[in-house]
Amino acid sequence: MHVLGVEMRDFRTYARGSARLGSGLTVVHGPNGAGKSNLLEAVYFGCTGRSPRTRAERELVRFGARATRVAVAVSDQGREHELTVGYSAPAPGEAAVKRMTCDGAIVERLLDVPVRPLISVFMPDRLELLKGPPALRRAHLDNVISALWPTRTATRREYSRVLAQRNALLGRIRAGRASDTALPTWDRELAGKALALRADREQAVALLADPFPGRATQLGLSGTVSLEYRPRSGALDEEAFVAELAQRRSADLERGFSGHGPHRDELAILRDGRELRNYGSQGEQRLALLALLLTERALLASERGTTPLMLLDDVMSELDERRRELLASELSSGGQSVIATTDLGHVPGASGAGVTRVAISPGTVLQEALAA
Repeated sequence: MHVLGVEMRDFRTYARGSARLGSGLTVVHGPNGAGKSNLLEAVYFGCTGRSPRTRAERELVRFGARATRVAVAVSDQGREHELTVGYSAPAPGEAAVKRMTCDGAIVERLLDVPVRPLISVFMPDRLELLKGPPALRRAHLDNVISALWPTRTATRREYSRVLAQRNALLGRIRAGRASDTALPTWDRELAGKALALRADREQAVALLADPFPGRATQLGLSGTVSLEYRPRSGALDEEAFVAELAQRRSADLERGFSGHGPHRDELAILRDGRELRNYGSQGEQRLALLALLLTERALLASERGTTPLMLLDDVMSELDERRRELLASELSSGGQSVIATTDLGHVPGASGAGVTRVAISPGTVLQEALAA
């Protein structure tokens, strides 16, 4: 499964634009500010229905326009499919309208579409995954779990559903509109969902933790690097988790929400035992993020039998020549990848046969060459 191309209408800086992607490496090049990042963002948006750069989808609509549309053509076992995302920015007093389709049929979530390719993205904005709050890392880990084991996607949803119900009850009790007699029932239901979610996360991190340090070292991250899952609960069974909730019940009632459970867990990236988000430079954080994404890519390839499309923006500029070659070799070893760069010379082999090149000038996409 791979992406054949993308078409954009009124997306960011593009009034109209399209690009074909190669089945291997595609290099998008052009000056700063030309729209390379916007093209990569459009591919991600068209495949997932969301932006990797912003939650404010109004920002995706070209200045002066009211709506944007992105269409992505994908190939799955020789058959072509089309994924589309349309977004209309709200006028005063109106709600935004978002419409996603697969082969013309409206879908609620592109993430549930079987023909949607797996996709991973490295952009400067994504450093928030390391530098930002734990919620970002939890969400990322849960997305990896969904990609590894699609049938387990419901585990996170079910936990969120029960957590919301328990929080609503806590809020009513705190406001004097309900008694706490039903709370033990929700505690027990939450316990089962919590332990299932924790088990999924522990299994995923265990699969990532072994190869991650080696990839980080290859990319030039010094010291002893590790990946560590830190669950809030140490309960070994439902009874123990229920007991933990009971110990914290007074605090939960005082706050009006649940302060204990997997929604407070942490995924830590460490170097010499210290968290990189606090003690690493921005360059070291970039290397760690890239190593994590490459580790996930390799794991998904082995577990699912399909290599995710990888989108990389401004990744080569901070790597030395040897590590550029290592990264280019990694990306060329299988699967589909797109690299955005200001300088073709920064991407080893970018001018050779078998590489698709796309030139970008402000608001314009020029297909230079298709891979042989």
